[in-house]
Amino acid sequence: MSLVSSLKHSIFVRIYAGLLIVCLCVALFAQLLMDTINKERVQSYRENMATGAFYLVSEGIAHQDNETQREYWLSDASSLFGSTFRILPISDVDFSSTELRRFDNNETVVRYVSNPMYADVYHRLPDGKSVLTSRILQVSEQQVRAMAVFLLDDLSYYTTLSAKRERLAELEKKFSFPLALKGMNTLNLDSDQMSRLRRDEVVILLQDTSTSKSNSAVKIVVPSEINDMAILMGPVPLFNWFPLNLIISMVLISMFLISLGVYALIFPLERKLQLIQVGVNEVSQGNLDIQVQVIGQDEIARLSATFNAMTEHIKRLIESQRELTRAVSHELRTPVARIRFAVDMLADTEDEESRFTQRDYIDEDIESLNGLIDEILTYAKLEEGSPKLDLEPVNLKELVEQIERETNGLGKSITIVANPPNAKVTAVADRRYLHRVIQNLAGNALRYAETTIIISAGVKKGNAFVSVEDDGHGIAESDREKVFIPFSRLDDSRTRASGGYGLGLSIVSRIAFWFSGSMKVDESPELGGARFVMTWPIKPLTQTIAADQLTQEKSDRDFDLE
Repeated sequence: MSLVSSLKHSIFVRIYAGLLIVCLCVALFAQLLMDTINKERVQSYRENMATGAFYLVSEGIAHQDNETQREYWLSDASSLFGSTFRILPISDVDFSSTELRRFDNNETVVRYVSNPMYADVYHRLPDGKSVLTSRILQVSEQQVRAMAVFLLDDLSYYTTLSAKRERLAELEKKFSFPLALKGMNTLNLDSDQMSRLRRDEVVILLQDTSTSKSNSAVKIVVPSEINDMAILMGPVPLFNWFPLNLIISMVLISMFLISLGVYALIFPLERKLQLIQVGVNEVSQGNLDIQVQVIGQDEIARLSATFNAMTEHIKRLIESQRELTRAVSHELRTPVARIRFAVDMLADTEDEESRFTQRDYIDEDIESLNGLIDEILTYAKLEEGSPKLDLEPVNLKELVEQIERETNGLGKSITIVANPPNAKVTAVADRRYLHRVIQNLAGNALRYAETTIIISAGVKKGNAFVSVEDDGHGIAESDREKVFIPFSRLDDSRTRASGGYGLGLSIVSRIAFWFSGSMKVDESPELGGARFVMTWPIKPLTQTIAADQLTQEKSDRDFDLE
C-alpha cells in the first residue's frame, strides 16, 4: 500500500486534517462574524454620535423667526461645523423602511461610504416634510467645538439655572453620553485648562484606559454664561473595535463550534469502536457467529475485518477439531481392530507360515496408521494458521516430470501422461507444498482411474496452474464441493474400498488457499472423468492471508483451461 493510499485511509490523518479544517473554518467564521458585528456596532455608534449634534442644529433652525434668518444661521453653522448643512424635502431622498423608522424615533440616519470615505447624515426636521443633511468627510476637533457652540446657543434661550439644568436633562436623551452643569472647581482641571475655560474656550480632555477600567473616552468642558460653572459633556466613549465582551463572546462561540466539529469527527470513530466492543462482548459469551459491520477502509474498518476473520477462523478451528476428533476415532478403529485380530491369530496359531502372514498384515496396518497420522498432522498444520512458505521460482516442467516418475514407480497398471510446459516456465511457490498438491491429486486419480491419468501444468493470463485428470466415473456436479471436506467420501465408485483417508483433497484445498489460489473440480474434456485444477498467481501476495474463508469456498478466480 502506497504512502498516499495509507494516508488516505488513515482515520487519524483524517481526524487531524478535519481538526485543521474545522479550526480554519471556525476562524474564518469568527472573523466574518466579528466584521459583521463591528460593522453594525460602528454604524450604530456613528448614528448615536450624530443624533445629538444634528438635533441641536435642527433646534437652532427652529428658533429663527423667518426664512432669511434661518439661512444666515445655517450658513454660520456650516462654517463653524466645517461641513455644509442643507435642507431637502424628504421625498427627494430614497429612504429605506429602516431609516424611516429611525426618523420616527427622532434619530439620525448615517449613510457611510468607504471609498471615497465620507458619510451623509440626515436628520428629519420637526415639520416632518424635510430633512437636514450634511456630508462629513472626516470627524475633527472643529466639529466637537462646533457641537459645544450649538449647545451653548440652545441653552441661551433658557435664562435661569434650573431651566438650563432641565434643558440639559432633556437634551441628554438625544445624546449617547451625559450632559451636566458643574462647578469649575469640581472638574479637576489644571491651571492652563482653567485659563482657557475663563477665556471662553472649549477644553477637550482625554480619558485613557490606563487610568480607567472603561474604554478610552473624551470629556468636553464648555464654558457657560454662569460664573464659575461649566457644561461637562461626556465622557464620550471612543469606538473600541475589540471590546472585552465581544472577544469573550467570539472565543466562547469558537470553542463551541470547534467542540461540535470535534464531536462530528470523533462520533463515527466512537460508533465503530462501540460496534467492535459489542462484537467482543458477544464472542466473550461464546457467540462466534457475530459479524461486526464497519464500513470503510480506515484502521477501524480493517480492525473489524480482522476481528471478523478471527472469529471465523476460531469457529472453523473449533469445527475442524470436532470433525478431526470424530473422524480420527472412526478412522483409527478399523486398523486397530485388524491389528488386534492379527495378534489374536498369532496367539492361536502354531503354523509358522500363518504367523508370518499375520505379521505382514500387522505391518500393513501400522503403515496405514502412520499414513493416517501423517495426513492428520499435515492437515492440522495447514488448518491452524498461516504456515511458513518458502516461496521461490519453481520450474513446472521439472516438477511434473518428477511426479510422473514417482507415480510410475508405484507400479500401478495405469498410464501416466505428462503435459509439462517448456523448460523456461516458472511460477513462484513453495516447492514442497506444490509437490504435495500434485502428488495428492495424482494419488487420488490413481485410485479412481480405469486406464489413464493426465498431469498438466503451465501459466496462462498471469496465473499458474496444475491439473490432474482421470478416466474414471467422474464426480456429480452436486458433490464436487464435498470432496474438499475433511474425511468426506462419496457414494458409488468413490467409496472406502478405493482407499485413502478423506484428507488428501482437503490438504490440497488448504495449500491452494495459502497460495492465494483456488481449487476446482469439473469433468475432464479429454478423458471424461474428474479433473482437478489448482490455480494461483505467478507472484503470490506476500502479506498474510485472512483465515476467514472456508476451504471449500469456490473462488471467483476460477480458471478456464478449455
